[in-house]
Amino acid sequence: MIEANHQINDVERRVGTRVLAAGEARTMTISQRFRTGIDDLWDACTNPDRIPRWFVPVTGDLSLGGRYQIEGNASGTIERCDPPKSFAATWEFGQQVSWIEVWLTPEPDGWTSLEVQHIAHVDDDLWDQFGPGAVGIGWDMIFLGLASHVTDGGPPPTGAPPPTQAVPRERGRCLHGRSAARRASPSRARRSQRLISRRGRRSRRRGHRRPGPGGPPTPRRRPRDHRSPRR
Repeated sequence: MIEANHQINDVERRVGTRVLAAGEARTMTISQRFRTGIDDLWDACTNPDRIPRWFVPVTGDLSLGGRYQIEGNASGTIERCDPPKSFAATWEFGQQVSWIEVWLTPEPDGWTSLEVQHIAHVDDDLWDQFGPGAVGIGWDMIFLGLASHVTDGGPPPTGAPPPTQAVPRERGRCLHGRSAARRASPSRARRSQRLISRRGRRSRRRGHRRPGPGGPPTPRRRPRDHRSPRR
């Protein structure tokens, strides 16, 4: 069982800047040491049978150059993959494009360090309003789920597939085994797409806005009524 206070202290967070071809971008970097080997941690992060046990389902072609879709959240293209050390992908959410880079490093004591950097072009006004949340929020919760999963298996969500053993990595493939596109049935893909569409329509009807390239929508504030109450 993962204790929240220990998990908060185990995670290192940094914000900074990085120069890209399109100009200066903001970065949010989060890292943590996990009590497992690099092959197991890589499998936990890239195997579509294990990902839903600590995150949400991911579908698509998870090979180099393929397109992925996180259920109800971002999509993107896998741009670089070096199993079991690192991968990079675009992070497309709310008509905005940012980037994620992931590195795994084995430690001498048998643990593995995982570092994720989220890179986004954020204007000064948005940064002043949301701070690091403008780069993307939710990574702490993702690391909490992953830590629980690799420590004691974590509580599987309803309908999640049973645990599977890691299979040998295929050269040039960012995913252990078959691609998620081949594994997902057409009916499941259609159900996921309808769910994403319904969520998008509900968000638009409620007037939601998004704080940054990777964060969930937040409700708009209603204008304050300065009129005196009736007596």
